[in-house]
Amino acid sequence: MFNSVNNPFNRRIESSTSSDTNGGQQRQQEQQQQERNLLEEEESDEVRIGGRPILSEEEITYFVKEYIAKIKIEYEGNEKVAQKADKWLARFNVKKFMKSNPDITISDLNMILYSETESIRN
Repeated sequence: MFNSVNNPFNRRIESSTSSDTNGGQQRQQEQQQQERNLLEEEESDEVRIGGRPILSEEEITYFVKEYIAKIKIEYEGNEKVAQKADKWLARFNVKKFMKSNPDITISDLNMILYSETESIRN
């Protein structure tokens, strides 16, 4: 017999030197087939970085408005930046944004907003 270190599935493994070689081989093949079926039935291993949830349309709209508000607060004395920010927000189309950026998370949204609004700050 094998110990649990050599047998990661914790299933009974027959020795290949047993007297009943045909029956043992058949059981081993059945066991291997069952293990293959279990592996095939498992869920796909999709991993999202950081495990963050995907944002909805309402959430994206909310975060974009908050982001523009923070830019306006940061550059409070600069009227030109406020005008550019308002103009950018007026042109923002959430449906088009979601189509070009499907399955977006909050961290992805922050990176995209930073790169797209960089011209506002300059």
